[in-house]
Amino acid sequence: MGALALALAAVGCSDTADTTGSDAKPSQSTSGTDAGDKFLAKVHARQFESWAESGPTDQELLALPPEWCQELKDGHSVDNLLGDNASAYPIGPGWGTEKPEAEELLMLGVTTHCPELRDQVIKEMQQARLY
Repeated sequence: MGALALALAAVGCSDTADTTGSDAKPSQSTSGTDAGDKFLAKVHARQFESWAESGPTDQELLALPPEWCQELKDGHSVDNLLGDNASAYPIGPGWGTEKPEAEELLMLGVTTHCPELRDQVIKEMQQARLY
């Protein structure tokens, strides 16, 4: 349950996170949306270890939450999004995301883009750990 605790803690971090540190990516955002800007700020503040060598661009990141939200609204589960052979798993050419960080990233995206689905996602993640 450690990954879920980290995900929930990260979601609670400030919307005004400082992303100007030496390790922060320069913003490439052209989203123009509050949800997209909040999502990028939280992701940049988090600095996922999976992306230490090579990570996604802001444009690649911004494409994920709308896809996840639509899939969830269409009745797909978190496992469908992040399980084996999932098409919505956060991975791209030259970069990938470890499963616990992918779950945290999903929580950040759901929280900023479709908060009405947040409780559903938390419940599914908790149930997945009860086997």
